[in-house]
Amino acid sequence: MIFKLLFLCFSGFLAAFVDSIAGGGGLISIPAFLIAGIPPHLALGTNKFCSTTASFTSSLSFAKSGKVNFSILKYFIPFTLIGAILGVNTVLMIDQNKLQSLVLVMILFVGLYSLFSKSIGKEDKFTGLNKKNLILGILLCLCLGFYDGFFGPGTGSFLIFGLISVFGFDFTKAAGNARVLNFTSNITALLIFAFNSQINYYYGIPVALCMIMGAKFGTKLALDKGSKLIKPIFVTMSLAVAGKMILDIIN
Repeated sequence: MIFKLLFLCFSGFLAAFVDSIAGGGGLISIPAFLIAGIPPHLALGTNKFCSTTASFTSSLSFAKSGKVNFSILKYFIPFTLIGAILGVNTVLMIDQNKLQSLVLVMILFVGLYSLFSKSIGKEDKFTGLNKKNLILGILLCLCLGFYDGFFGPGTGSFLIFGLISVFGFDFTKAAGNARVLNFTSNITALLIFAFNSQINYYYGIPVALCMIMGAKFGTKLALDKGSKLIKPIFVTMSLAVAGKMILDIIN
């Protein structure tokens, strides 16, 4: 039991460290919970409990550093929240055995998707809100809010890529704004998972504490090094996860 807890705490620290820099931390933490023998619904709920603490820590640090644009986020946070509510209620209706296979397929999909999103975000090209990017931003947040509530891993990576594509942010500003949006969907999904008793607090509380530490270290590095650090970690995570899942399928 103690070795399982240590394994989950280490995985949680690493997941939060990576997630605070480039997203994709759930690609580490959810498989870790599943490997530890926690059933899929409980794994998703417990991971959401832990990742919410980490995303709050990271969001706060990015906001204090001035890397979060609240003047545009005020339009998108409500749609992220709505999407998350719809997503969690959808996942709770899925049979647990079917969810196991779906989780694995979606992890592979997220890894492969991220692989092709590595060539942008070097410079901040944001010039302000307009009708086009406002509508695209709303759709992005609604869809990713749903995805985060329904599944979760890779949401940060999707958000970073989406914010760069829609608003022209560089990696650092995209990461900061993505953290706040990710926290919104996380806390919304967490409340619904908790209401449905889908959180294992025995593992969740110590892993959450480790995730807070991981998020603090990761955010500090991201702010110090900027896009030069975020981009290679973003790409490396994508390649590693995609490669691992392909090997698992072959074997």
